[in-house]
Formats: sequence, structure tokens, C-alpha cells
Amino acid sequence: MEANGAASMGMMIIWMVVIFGIMYFLMIRPQKKEQKRLQTMLNSMEVGDSVVTTSGFYGVVIDMTEEDVIVEFGNNKNCRIPMRKQAIAEVEKAEQAAQ
Repeated sequence: MEANGAASMGMMIIWMVVIFGIMYFLMIRPQKKEQKRLQTMLNSMEVGDSVVTTSGFYGVVIDMTEEDVIVEFGNNKNCRIPMRKQAIAEVEKAEQAAQ
């Protein structure tokens, strides 16, 4: 009876490891990959690049510091808003936008 109990305990541990492995490859790994892609995009951002914010606003980067950017929105050149780099969702390089 004890051998059967030990075998079922071993199988339960194996199933927990398998389930954790599946969770890692389906949830954790893609999220880390996306975070790395986003960080690379933000690090390559330069003045003059077109951006889309996380709230859906389109603008152009006109100044940058280590953690913040100043983005100019719309045709009104007076609409300049400072924001965190983390608020940028997409970046289109200036040379790509010109093509």
C-alpha cells in the first residue's frame, strides 16, 4: 500500500512540474520577451521620432531626458506635453516616416 502511495505522490509532483513548465512557456516567457522588446524600442527612441502613447495619442518627440520625453501633439506647435518614457507604446523612426 505504501509503494502505491509513494508512486501516486511522485506522479503528482511530476504533473505539477509539467503544469508549471507549460505555464512558463505560455505566459511568463512571452511577457518577458515583450518587456525586452519594449525596453529596446524605448532605448532606441530619438528626437524627431513619431510615437503613439499608451492612451492612443500620436505625437513627435521634441526633447528627451533619461526617463522623460517631451512630445508635441497635433498641428498646434504649442501643445507640448512632458511624459514618462513608459507611456510610449509605439515608436516610428523619423527616417521611416519620411518614406
